[in-house]
Amino acid sequence: MQEQEPTVFIIDDDEAVRDSLKLLMQSVGQRVEVFASPAEFLASYDENRPGCIVLDIRMPGMSGLELQSKLNEMHCILPIIFITGHGDVQMAVQAIKDGAMNFIQKPFRDQELLDLINDGLKLDSEQRKELLEHKEILKRLATLTEREREVLKHVVEGKANKVIAADINLSQRTVEIHRSRVMEKMGTKSLAHLVRQVMQVKDQVEL
Repeated sequence: MQEQEPTVFIIDDDEAVRDSLKLLMQSVGQRVEVFASPAEFLASYDENRPGCIVLDIRMPGMSGLELQSKLNEMHCILPIIFITGHGDVQMAVQAIKDGAMNFIQKPFRDQELLDLINDGLKLDSEQRKELLEHKEILKRLATLTEREREVLKHVVEGKANKVIAADINLSQRTVEIHRSRVMEKMGTKSLAHLVRQVMQVKDQVEL
């Protein structure tokens, strides 16, 4: 599957700000979409589209903070960079506590914002790769039989085949066969990699 080009989503009720930020993004060859309100953005939101959000903190109707709260409820992983006025620093600090990546105070230098956006796009790319990896691990775990999962649980706990065999009342040879099948199904050749895979998804799956 071809990776989608990341988009910078700019949400600001000030048309002049939207236009200038759009021109700035286009000047560095960055794909950009602008929205006059959080509601307009939500109407076109697609969780599969990579990128980051540049969001004005104060807007009529739904504020930037309210949009952030809504996106958190929707498990949106797009990094958010808030644009703030002089009196909004306390709000911006709260936004970061709630998961925003950063904030930038007006007036700001173009390069300062571009650097933050580059960091946001990099973070989004890393998080999406991790999510894909997690999904793949969960898919492979789902192919294991009950006995294979049992063996895997003991392997992850660091037990030797001989100890596992005694614990679950199987011959050592049978444990070795199960362990080999687990490695094959999980697409790994080393014990360290197998353990790392399981640890990555330990909060999402019970062995």
